[in-house]
Amino acid sequence: MTRTTNARLAGFTFLFYIAIGITELVLGRATSADGFAERLALIAQHASRVRVTLILSLFTGFSALVLGVALYGITRDEDHDLAMLALACRVGEGVLGAFPLTTLGLLWLATTPGADASDTAAASALGAFLLKIAAWKTTIGATFFAVGSTIFCWLLLRGRMIPVALAWLGVIASVVLVVGLPLQLAGLLRGALAQFMWLPMAPSKFPPGCGCSS
Repeated sequence: MTRTTNARLAGFTFLFYIAIGITELVLGRATSADGFAERLALIAQHASRVRVTLILSLFTGFSALVLGVALYGITRDEDHDLAMLALACRVGEGVLGAFPLTTLGLLWLATTPGADASDTAAASALGAFLLKIAAWKTTIGATFFAVGSTIFCWLLLRGRMIPVALAWLGVIASVVLVVGLPLQLAGLLRGALAQFMWLPMAPSKFPPGCGCSS
């Protein structure tokens, strides 16, 4: 595909990625609760919505892969090896995001009938473990995203394929995450700081490839 085609594909996939993410977030609110028992009850009550979020997770993973391939097509002429490394990072992000282990586990706990159902104490312990795994998986996947984003933004900047200010914002915002996410995973960065480090990324996430020269 030409650079222009890849740019259009990246822009469309980015918007599709956002739409899926928002839909998944809205559907997930139906099963949010403070207590674990209450959460399982809501999952059982809204099992159909949970199953929809499972499908959306697969779409999210594939979107990350398509976006990575499109950005690779845009930036490979600038530096093939770096573009390949960034693509590999987006593949890692996509694979992690496409496997909703926690949602599958909680759905199983909430909907297993009769004698096969876990007792309350075992279900609570397993559920807490699944939620912890979900937090770890999210942070690791975000780290792969941040490294890939840093490289792609740097190549877009170096090739002057998008406005310079926007490219620099993308580089800086991505580097902040590359530094902060491992600290968060290690428990050294918590609370508000862990949330604030994402703020610079919000305005920098233009539809990737928009404005690329052909």
